[in-house]
Order: sequence, then C-alpha cells, then structure tokens
Amino acid sequence: MKLADRALNISPSPTLSIDAKAKEMKANGDNVVTFGAGEPDFDTPDHIKEAAIAAIRSGKTKYTAVTGTNELKEAICHRFKVDQGLDYQPNQIVVSSGAKHTLYNAMQVLVQAGDEVILPAPYWVSYLEQIKLTGATARIVATREENGFKLTPDELARAINPRTRLLILNSPSNPTGAVYTGAELKELAGVITRYDFMVLSDEIYAKLIYNGTRHESIASLSPELKERTMVINGVSKAYAMTGWRVGYAACNAPVAKAMGDLQSHSTSNPNSIAQAASVAAMIGDQTPTELMRVEFNLRRDYMLDRLRAIPGVNCTRPNGAFYLFPNVKDYFGKFYKGILVNNATDLAALLLKEAHVAVVPGVAFGNDDYFRLSYACSMENIKEGLDRITGLMNIIR
Repeated sequence: MKLADRALNISPSPTLSIDAKAKEMKANGDNVVTFGAGEPDFDTPDHIKEAAIAAIRSGKTKYTAVTGTNELKEAICHRFKVDQGLDYQPNQIVVSSGAKHTLYNAMQVLVQAGDEVILPAPYWVSYLEQIKLTGATARIVATREENGFKLTPDELARAINPRTRLLILNSPSNPTGAVYTGAELKELAGVITRYDFMVLSDEIYAKLIYNGTRHESIASLSPELKERTMVINGVSKAYAMTGWRVGYAACNAPVAKAMGDLQSHSTSNPNSIAQAASVAAMIGDQTPTELMRVEFNLRRDYMLDRLRAIPGVNCTRPNGAFYLFPNVKDYFGKFYKGILVNNATDLAALLLKEAHVAVVPGVAFGNDDYFRLSYACSMENIKEGLDRITGLMNIIR
C-alpha cells in the first residue's frame, strides 16, 4: 500500500510524543516530572461545567450551524470588543474544533502550492507541518534572543518576495513567551501594508500576560490591517478547557465563508455541548482566568530564577504564555557518563532517561540550542523537576 505524499512528509508532534513517552514511563512505575505538554493544570471553572450540564439537559445535543452557534459567535464578538476594542460581526467568526483545527482551516484557504509563508522561528511545532499540508513553502526567519525572539521590520522585509502570501505572528509566543508591544507591531505593519499578503495572528495565550505587559492585536492597528489579518484564538488556555476543543477565527467575511465551506466537508460543526460551555466562558465570570494568570506568574518567576542559577544556562524573561525557553548550548560538547551532548535533543534525552524529567528539545521549534519547559504544572512538580535538572546539569563535564 502506498500512502499519499502529504502523509509521508508530515512529522509527528514532538511535544505530544514526549508527553506520551513520559506517561508510558509513569505507567511503568517511574516517577517522571513532566514539563512537556502545554496544558493548564487547573480544572475548568464550575460555572462553565454547569453550562455544559444544562445544555445536555435542555437537549442541545444536535447539529449546530457549521461555523458555530450564533450565541457563541455573539459571545466571541463581545470578548473582542471588551478585551481589544475590535468590532466583528458573527459572519466574520468561524468556530472550529480547537485552535489547531482553526489554524489548519486557515492555512488551507489562504495558501497553496507555489506560495510562501513567512514563519518566524522559534515557532510552534504545528505551523510548519500545516504549511507542508497546503503544498506551500515555509520561509523560516530566525529571530534573535537579544531581540526577545521577536521579528524585526528589517528581517520581515528581507523575507518578502513575489511568492509571499502569509505571515504567521504568534503573540504571546509558544515556545518563547515573547509578546509584541504595540510599537513593535506598528513597525511590522509599516512593512506589511506595502505588500499584498495576509497575516495570521495566533493569540491563543492573549489572557496570560505578565510584568504589566498589555496584549495588543495587529488587527487593532488600522482598518486595513484588520481586513488582511485573521485572528486565531480559543478557550483552551485562558479557561483551562483544553479537552473541550473549541477554537475560533475572526477575519473578513469572504475568508470566513471559505473556511466555513471547507469545514462543512470535514468536521461540520464543533461539539454542541462544548459550544454552550464556551458561551459561559466568554460572557461569564473572568475571575478564574485572572487567578490562574497570577499563579502562573509566581511559577514563572520561581522557575526563571532557578534556571538562571544553573551555570551555563541563559533564559530570557517571557512576558506571556506559560513557557520558558532556556539556552543550553554551553553544555554542548560536554559529557555525562561518557555520553556526548551535541545539542538540546541529546540533553533532553539525558534528562528523561537519567533524571526522569521531560522537557521538549528546541529542534521541535526550529532551534536546537534551547529546550522548552512549561510551568503549567504544580509548584511541587516544578521544584522537584528543577532539583533534578540542576543535579544532572551540574555534573555534566
């Protein structure tokens, strides 16, 4: 049997693979501390659960409109208006089965073979694979640690050519936690508006911001930018609803229609019960989200201090999301029990095997000088995991 080329060219998600390996080790009795998967350890707030239960009891168990219920779309529009001052209408909103599914739909309707997508690195693992699935080419632009891993106008301008059709921006960023300021976005906008391409702005971590930083969407800068920007978001990170699988896009009406048409032949509508729960998340009490953000901030500060105390480890202070992305290249060329460390992949393998700590090597994000740690886990696990990481790295010579 011969598989299609598109299937053969796809790489499995390294984050999910590492999480699966850690869970397998735990099932075998190993005490593994996991800093891998990006999933809040908080439970979904009770008022959201109750809305789902009420939806089941009231019979909201049938098909909905392909692109989501009008009630949910109105709630999403409300959130955009309150949080960012952005005005969208329901026909500009497409609800899908998670933000990853929304991104897939967006890529499928915006680019095709022969096109190029500008992808700043480090990047979230699925962007590259989803670009491959369209037949387009990723033009990867390496950002620099000294710039906070943020794309500069000069770097963007150098990457543009007649084949450019899309720029992917992720702020706050997975894996670096970088957050673009309004001034930085305006500088990028000056380059973008001179050329004819779309912007895909992934803002799934928009509510998880620290250090007094303000989240801004590039879509809010001008009507022209809004028209050529697709904003991606969802309920998974902000409301601890990863398993509910509800994501959404806000964009101009013709693009939204194209996404809806595509979705009508793939998944049809998102889960009806999860949509009802998402309405409660959007228009209900936002206090649980703020409490979660405050706790993440505490964990971030603790983990950052501990990592920076390890000789040879450098780590920028992230202003958003729930990840740290330490630079560990000072350990390359050194040995542990006769094993040579060539890159972060080797170091991550050692940490899992010898210290029973799971981290994601930076190769998954386009730069293997780093690895990613999530602080969306308990402080107890963070302390234990960092004790183990410190212990192992202190004896690598």
